[in-house]
Amino acid sequence: MNLGSRWKLYGDGSAPPPGEVVRPEERLSWGRTAGLGAQHVVAMFGATFVFPVIMGLDPNLAIMLSGLATILFLLIVKGKVPSYLGTSASFVGAAAVISPGGDNPAVLTGAMCVAGIALALSGAVVHLLGARVVLAAFPPAVTGAVVMLIGFNLAPVVAQNYWPFDQWTALLTMAFVVAATVLLPGFLGRIAILLGLVFGFAVSWVSDLAFGPAALPDGGSAPRVDLSGVQEAAWFGLPSFHAPEFEASAILVALPAVIALIAENAGHVKAVQEMTGDDLDPYMGRAIFADGLATSLGAAVGGSPTTTYAENIGVMAATRVYSTAAYYVAAGVAVLFGLCPKFGALIAATPNGVLGGVTVVLYGVIGLLGAKIWAENRVDFANPVVLVPVAAGLIAGIGGLRLAITDGFVIEGIALGTVITLVGYHALHRLAPEHLRPRETPSGEQGEEPGARDTDDEGAEPR
Repeated sequence: MNLGSRWKLYGDGSAPPPGEVVRPEERLSWGRTAGLGAQHVVAMFGATFVFPVIMGLDPNLAIMLSGLATILFLLIVKGKVPSYLGTSASFVGAAAVISPGGDNPAVLTGAMCVAGIALALSGAVVHLLGARVVLAAFPPAVTGAVVMLIGFNLAPVVAQNYWPFDQWTALLTMAFVVAATVLLPGFLGRIAILLGLVFGFAVSWVSDLAFGPAALPDGGSAPRVDLSGVQEAAWFGLPSFHAPEFEASAILVALPAVIALIAENAGHVKAVQEMTGDDLDPYMGRAIFADGLATSLGAAVGGSPTTTYAENIGVMAATRVYSTAAYYVAAGVAVLFGLCPKFGALIAATPNGVLGGVTVVLYGVIGLLGAKIWAENRVDFANPVVLVPVAAGLIAGIGGLRLAITDGFVIEGIALGTVITLVGYHALHRLAPEHLRPRETPSGEQGEEPGARDTDDEGAEPR
């Protein structure tokens, strides 16, 4: 059985000349392949470890599971869709509601486990019915609204949890990330979040030396950088595992992320299709299924959710090397990183002020990517069938409205906004007069599927 794990040597194993590409089933020399794998590790690294920290989960486990998830993904798609699966940002909003401050990680991972199963089932449906079912079920108007909800619903998290700890470090880190994203050339611009974390760490360390401990919002004080946990951690060992717990209210909060992940996976498959020239529509369902399976399996042992990464697609676009061999190398390196508790302790020591500066940018970009989906697909907001349910859903979700069905069953925030948008859009589409019904453009006529992105995105998108 061909699982796409056998590669033909490309030419003499050297880099492709201008106009040529290395296909997924080919590889360069193993030395060059290892170098490309290292690039993929760096590209995914910043977001893959910062999102678990934000969600209160073990970053070491997230890094290790990202490698295992990538291998699982490549096997399921038979090596046809070269992609790396890193930590998804699409569940960050749910984490802020379900497990504020990381207080309830078991319930959070239980909700993500169920969401992963829902995503896998969606992938199976797409595989059976065809890629066009994605556009029919989740049109760009709905997908863009859900992505926007996920990002903008997180604004209070920055304002209340991170920024107050050290506002000046947060401001300097934010300014660095904004400038680096635009001003640094090529690949450096795509890892601006990772560079921002390093910059923020340095600023925090210098601030501790120059000004002493930071004043806490509750009136106390504490050093910005505390590396005592790093000194005590071992060099080698397993990350922290825990069993999930399942609560219906938490699951409802996490399920809207499935819509964003379906759109994101579909967009990434389309992006890779455009670069390689292969018809990958038959593998779109497999890609969505693989992402859902990886998310559910990872959450079942206490890990973070996953998704395909635009950063790594950007590396492929820059190098013109689409070999899956490089992804297997990257996955192996990630597994080794995950087995180093000292590395995880260093990540966990990231100062709150630094996270404040980074998340201001990340959360805002996540939200605006919803608007990007609307713009790319020319969503018509002059049409009330589109405008009214989306407007109502956004205000309900971002405003944190609550709908108490019973004393123990409440729908609120992102979940309520998603239900209003999705149900309202499809109900009005069916009931409206013919001349008001939005006409969805067939796949490919506008260049991208819902959720698709340019292959040189900086990577701060919902994952």
